[in-house]
Amino acid sequence: MWGAIGSAGGVTTVLVVLVRALARLLAGHQAPLRALPFQSGHPPVEHALSRFHARWYPLSLLFLAFDVEMLFMYPWAVVVGAKGTGAVVEMFAFLGVLLVGVVWAWREGALRWV
Repeated sequence: MWGAIGSAGGVTTVLVVLVRALARLLAGHQAPLRALPFQSGHPPVEHALSRFHARWYPLSLLFLAFDVEMLFMYPWAVVVGAKGTGAVVEMFAFLGVLLVGVVWAWREGALRWV
């Protein structure tokens, strides 16, 4: 059994190497500007992995935290009619917790730009 698996793995490896070598031979040479991620014909102004200012990271985390609430609100909107008043109360409690989070972030200065 292991012999069959080993030979299948060997054949697969040889085929992958052959296909990659054939693709490399047939691809030809590209101009350096054509190989850039954005093929506008202009050289890039800065490196693709340039660093963002540190103030963007807390703001993006806040955005993700408060945007994920929509994942909970869409299914709730589908079943709110069937669940009744209890579902409405639960959603307002959830939104209240989110509002407390926004107020806390605001007071801590996470939303300040300068």
